[in-house]
Amino acid sequence: MILIGLGSNLSGPWGKPAQTLERAFLQLNVWPLKLVAQSTIITSDPMGPQNQPMYANAVVRIESALSPEVLLSRLHAIERAAGRQRRKHWGPRTLDLDLLDYNGLVIHRRGLSVKPLQLPHPGITKRLFVLEPLREMAPRWRHPLTHETPEITIRKLFRLGQT
Repeated sequence: MILIGLGSNLSGPWGKPAQTLERAFLQLNVWPLKLVAQSTIITSDPMGPQNQPMYANAVVRIESALSPEVLLSRLHAIERAAGRQRRKHWGPRTLDLDLLDYNGLVIHRRGLSVKPLQLPHPGITKRLFVLEPLREMAPRWRHPLTHETPEITIRKLFRLGQT
């Protein structure tokens, strides 16, 4: 199961944030990518600096024969097409595409991409804006390291008061 997290909080060439995610869904269904399932779009508070607009977020499941590194490069190309400019860590953006999981692979090394490739994405277990759409779209998915479902991880976050 290949999972991609989507986020947007700035208007850009593809429209307002929710419209940008809808367009990104289409881009994630162009060969050699096949969109298998998508969550509904939710809104969430920004992570990091709070002086920015709310985010539109979603999670999709795709199929692809691309390697994780090539897929990440493809995701960065889609971000650029949507007007993404990497200026500030956790700053506002027209589109953010995170490779969350790639068929359960665990990778902790630097690739040739802009960011080091880490699988599963290190933020999954701490981000409700990822876990809630993931619970809706793939409730039986299990984190490759913790082996927990999205529901179990969400309950832990609430119990620990990290929401």
